[in-house]
Amino acid sequence: MIRTVEAIVDEHGVVRLLAPLQLHGPCRAILAIDDGVADPGADAFARLSEASLAQDWNRPEEDAAWSHLQPGH
Repeated sequence: MIRTVEAIVDEHGVVRLLAPLQLHGPCRAILAIDDGVADPGADAFARLSEASLAQDWNRPEEDAAWSHLQPGH
């Protein structure tokens, strides 16, 4: 099972979890860093992939598959 936890990474790379975490043994983890600095290329990448993804997302079959998440259903 994948879980998301919040942590602080100091300037030396030391990771401090903000809440206790119970594990059954050693586990792999992926750390994503949000340094608060905007990446101008990230927005451009999202715009470039939007048209490709829209071909799959904007279909009646997708609307039907996700309709249970819409308000009033």
